[in-house]
Amino acid sequence: MKQAIVLAGGFGTRLRSVVSDVPKPMARIAGRPFLELLLSHLVGNGFQRIVLSVGYLSGTIVAHFGDAFRGVPLAYAIENEPLGTGGAIREAMAHCDDGHVYVLNGDTYLAVETAETDALWARRGLPVIVAREVEDTARYGKLEVDNQGRITGFLEKDASGGPGLINAGCYVLPTDIVREFPDRERFSFETEYLRDAVSRREFLALPTNTDFIDIGTPEDYARAQTLLSAIR
Repeated sequence: MKQAIVLAGGFGTRLRSVVSDVPKPMARIAGRPFLELLLSHLVGNGFQRIVLSVGYLSGTIVAHFGDAFRGVPLAYAIENEPLGTGGAIREAMAHCDDGHVYVLNGDTYLAVETAETDALWARRGLPVIVAREVEDTARYGKLEVDNQGRITGFLEKDASGGPGLINAGCYVLPTDIVREFPDRERFSFETEYLRDAVSRREFLALPTNTDFIDIGTPEDYARAQTLLSAIR
């Protein structure tokens, strides 16, 4: 079964000046909640089950979507207190079947067609990070990748710059990866697990040039109104 976890539990602090009454993934883009656009893309790529990891104002999301979206079942992993991205992934994994799962950020749109990602997983069976090529990595930090496509490290935001690959916030992970997670409820997947994990096991980078936008700042939220207006 093709399954996905969407991390939609953040507070949206940076966006609070323009979106204050709903959780960030429900901010309206061209008249529709952003999360609808993301779910539409997942359904169009053949996902058969989606788990929404929710926290802040979670009732707004649950009431809007219910138990299915366009015929695809939805499950909810509800954080009663913030767990960080790592804790949220671990809780959401409990709703997933064995095998592998896509994990995506609920405030980022990445128009990746997953056929290539599926093929890479089927061929190699290793965790994948979808990597977006950008002209300036300074805002995001840079992925370091060897000539075999394996991720070897991460450069921090203030230590990077210029063109390169960034972590686009889309992962394909084996569901049993939670056994490697830190033994605490709340932690960051990116900084408290992933940065060290790439030295212990192989993670593959899958580069893409497709549409990518994080709506987390007022400037990008405004830009998304045009960039994502054609999605149905």
